[in-house]
Amino acid sequence: MSSNPIGDPGHGHSPAAWTAVVIMLVAVALGTLFFFLDLPVLVWASAGLLVIGLLAGAALAKAGYGANGPKYASKEH
Repeated sequence: MSSNPIGDPGHGHSPAAWTAVVIMLVAVALGTLFFFLDLPVLVWASAGLLVIGLLAGAALAKAGYGANGPKYASKEH
């Protein structure tokens, strides 16, 4: 396997990316459950949670916790 080229953002292995993905994964799982149970208000609430996950990831990335942020220390694999 070749090494990462210079400027590679790290493929999202950062606290900002993990936070966004976990929140959005929970939102989709809950939305699917609520859709199955025919609870439309909660389906829309989970859609709102999906947007919150996106905004949380973006906010953490701007706060420096993204792949190239100053508060994130890359780990060698």
